[in-house]
Amino acid sequence: MLEITNLSGGYGEKNIISDVSFRVEKGAMLGILGPNGSGKSTLMKLISGVLPANVGSVKISGRKIGDYPAKELAREMAVLPQLHVHAFSHTVRETVSLGRYPHQQGWFSSWSTEDEDAVVEAMRLMDILHYEKTQIDQLSGGEQQRVFVAQALAQNASILLLDEPTNHLDINHQKELLDTIKKQAIEKDLTVVSIFHDINLAAMYCDQLLLLDKGEVFQIGEPHEVIREQDIEAVYQTRVINHPHPELPKPQITLLPNVKRKTEINNIKAEDFSITAERVLYRSRVPLKTVSSAVVNPGSGWYRNFMNRHVDANYNVDDSVEEMKSYIEQKGIKSTDTIGMMTAVQTEHAIVKEYEGPFGTIIIAVTAGVGNGVDVSKAVERTMQVGTINTWIMVNGILSEEAFIQAMITATEAKTKALQHEQVLDPLTGTIATGTSTDSCLVAATQQGEQLPYAGPVTEVGKLIGLGVFECTVEGIKLYREAKRR
Repeated sequence: MLEITNLSGGYGEKNIISDVSFRVEKGAMLGILGPNGSGKSTLMKLISGVLPANVGSVKISGRKIGDYPAKELAREMAVLPQLHVHAFSHTVRETVSLGRYPHQQGWFSSWSTEDEDAVVEAMRLMDILHYEKTQIDQLSGGEQQRVFVAQALAQNASILLLDEPTNHLDINHQKELLDTIKKQAIEKDLTVVSIFHDINLAAMYCDQLLLLDKGEVFQIGEPHEVIREQDIEAVYQTRVINHPHPELPKPQITLLPNVKRKTEINNIKAEDFSITAERVLYRSRVPLKTVSSAVVNPGSGWYRNFMNRHVDANYNVDDSVEEMKSYIEQKGIKSTDTIGMMTAVQTEHAIVKEYEGPFGTIIIAVTAGVGNGVDVSKAVERTMQVGTINTWIMVNGILSEEAFIQAMITATEAKTKALQHEQVLDPLTGTIATGTSTDSCLVAATQQGEQLPYAGPVTEVGKLIGLGVFECTVEGIKLYREAKRR
């Protein structure tokens, strides 16, 4: 366990670091963040003892590092400094073997099986065994970095101090390096302290983060406590937005440029929708910010093309996503820039209408097939059957993240009201249907024009969504029923 208490110090009598305190338990990883000049490397030198502290203490398992003889301290603490040009050259094996020096009685006079195993294992972990006879100055910067990490791992210390360990590494090797370090921390109860420039990597791998500003602790805690927009903006003096990692319960940030690219003014109009027996298609001149439950490119993103494709009621392929992507590409459209939906409803019966409000306009597009309506409260009693209501809400305005979600809720409520109005029944239960088993919804916005922070049913945009989805769904249901009677 590493404990830092009221640590201050720097170069001479000038304190670069002021009153820093934290502790890192065994098996835990702490990341140090901060802009250039915030004191990250100086703090690391104070922790390692390279620089003497003017005030405060650094303790390992309750013992001050000044009380350790140099070789004993090296058995407790391994340090990976920033990569620098070396005045002499060793082979990779020789360089990694230097990590075993603290365990020697003399200069490699007592090389043991344990030493050999530690060196080989460290080279294996860093995937550099095939370089072991290569001179280190013949390697790239990234390869050299992996060698020095291997040297630190070979030291088998209980504490690992790393100064920007992912420097010079491509994204794959960054991930592999940090995966290895994290695994070593967990399996061997290592205490790891690392400096990071990449905030997202630090948040992904560290249990705690310390955010430095001008040599002082600005924030310390779990990643979600430190990676907050207002704190990052205050310390780094740059605009960011915070969002969750897609697989981990960790925050991530995205930089927001201050210089905005000139964007062509784009207005979505109902008359620009192409409706045929094969598909409904809208192609925007500029990307629209989109949230959807589509087949192709579901979730959130920016897209130019929006397609609702008619498929036969008996459509059945092993990989509908890839088949749909192939279909889109065959039409000369980039699948990476397209939201793709499917429906068994005749797409020439699509209802597309434009609604105007004080902020601007929205377009609602609906295809409604309700032959297999589902009462969601009774859905536990049935298996999935084909039947789709696809709903598009496209807004000429700027929607907030909250408004995107509210727009989907408002649209769903309006769709359910339309089914009730038209007395669409769940054929299995005989109760009023609330939708079908394969309904899909899309909300897209130009992100130009008026700010629309909310889209609930009593907001101006929500009122139009509610009215538009209700009317278009009712009309779509009537067309569907008429077609079935023919």
